[in-house]
Amino acid sequence: MSDPIVIAYHLIWTAYGWWLPNDIRGSGSTIIRNDIHKKLGELHLGRKQSQPAGWQVRDFYQQASDLLKYPLLTFGPAQVNAIASPFQQVIQQMKYTCYACAIMPDHIHLLIRKHKHLAEEMIGNFETAGRATIAGTGGWARSHPVFTLGGWKVYLDHPDEVWRTIPYIEENPGKIGLPRQQWSFVTPYNNWPLHEGHSPNSPYARRLREYRR
Repeated sequence: MSDPIVIAYHLIWTAYGWWLPNDIRGSGSTIIRNDIHKKLGELHLGRKQSQPAGWQVRDFYQQASDLLKYPLLTFGPAQVNAIASPFQQVIQQMKYTCYACAIMPDHIHLLIRKHKHLAEEMIGNFETAGRATIAGTGGWARSHPVFTLGGWKVYLDHPDEVWRTIPYIEENPGKIGLPRQQWSFVTPYNNWPLHEGHSPNSPYARRLREYRR
């Protein structure tokens, strides 16, 4: 039996220096490529069931900042707005459909509808555009990396998963006391591909019936 067809991607990547491979909260990395980072501890693949306290995370990154080639990079309000502009351009130029976006001080969340581009290619397009726009601003040297290359993707294969992910992304700023973000490039979700008027014989609808039989 085939799995349901992926309909959207939850894309996540970080500002430079954040969520290192041996982050004490756990990570998606399977290897520490930089020997210097090994001083910070061992790998833990996947998010730890028991999460460390906030002060422990801050202490970890204080130690990390002394080992990184460049200072940890954190986005302030001006950088958040600056990053949003090239994101909008990428969405328009590539004809992506974005259902949610949160540009956090140390990482990015985007929810993008399935497209001919792979999730990794989408992340690369957004990183390249954002880097070109804000490199050399905010008091950073132009040579300072803006994002940690690559990122994570969560595959969503049902509208219920999309509906659950949208508020998760939208509520991220509020969790750290920042105002809710509203972006003109975000399209309200209409339950695609099970939206009103969809064909019950579409490949997705047929696959879903098969999966749930």
